[in-house]
Amino acid sequence: MDLDNQSIAVLGGGSFGTVIANIAASNGNKVSLWVRDSEQALRINSEGANTSYHPELKLSENINASDNLESVVKNASIIFIATPSSIFETIVIRIKPLISNNIKIISCTKGIKNDPFKTMTDLISEHLCFNNSNSVGVLSGPNLAKEIAEKKVSGTVIASKNIDLLECTKKILSSDTFKIYSSSDIYGVELAGALKNIYAIICGIADSLGVGENALGLILTRSMAEMSRFAVAKGANPITFLGLAGMGDLVATCTSSLSRNFQLGVSLGNGLKLNQAKETVGQVAEGARTLDVVRHESMRLDINMPLVDSLYEIIHNGVNPKTLIDDLVNNSNEIDVEFVNKDNI
Repeated sequence: MDLDNQSIAVLGGGSFGTVIANIAASNGNKVSLWVRDSEQALRINSEGANTSYHPELKLSENINASDNLESVVKNASIIFIATPSSIFETIVIRIKPLISNNIKIISCTKGIKNDPFKTMTDLISEHLCFNNSNSVGVLSGPNLAKEIAEKKVSGTVIASKNIDLLECTKKILSSDTFKIYSSSDIYGVELAGALKNIYAIICGIADSLGVGENALGLILTRSMAEMSRFAVAKGANPITFLGLAGMGDLVATCTSSLSRNFQLGVSLGNGLKLNQAKETVGQVAEGARTLDVVRHESMRLDINMPLVDSLYEIIHNGVNPKTLIDDLVNNSNEIDVEFVNKDNI
């Protein structure tokens, strides 16, 4: 792939899609930003800002927003999809007749589809007939969009089997304040990014209950244990979860009031029902949707995930959030690190 300036499409004009588009455009690339609302597109182009998400961020003049999906992807050499997981599959199906076979597609969406269990890159490969992973990548990490917009130092991981795609993405998105690391473990990076949203909700609940820093440390480490356990059961490498996409994202998302999933957990801990909590947050928090998928899969595969079980009971069966810590302490699993001596890791 030519590493000179690219024609780039970013699908999704939310908080993360906007900052990714702006970094790419600020690096001299021509960026087409797809948004669902024609009025939002007009405002972005006329005001030079996405006031719905980042009113203080002055956008590069190299960005052109549009609600016309065909015009956005038509000449793109690489596409970043940053839509909510609920519409991800629909978008992939819509772009199928509009793109060439040699295009590179990167998922920035941290979610999982249920029934059957599929990641976002599974959906890309399935619907776009990519028979190998060479055209697909995943971007994930501790990427709170507000801090990226404010040019605070952040890092992320681009995962792909394709060296050209890795190098191209680094060139497109690297900046003085946005560091790009690479990985070949697409599945592990993608699972880590989706799973940690569940535990951010749990940490928000715990924070609202004032459980203390020691208990939050306990929850974070047991969260990592559950994520790794799930990864192994699904065939991923738990070592990937020690990196930016796993531990890095888990710490950032589970300890920050900027995290939508953490905010959702705080609202739940304060006694709101799920729909009320979602309204309070105001933006999509993927963790609640991912919870249902992971709970179903963990039961199907008989994976011990007590934190997932507790959160499911709180959200769906009206159990008092105060039982969260009791359930964790009373769980029979007392092994700290489970994969130290595994020969296959």
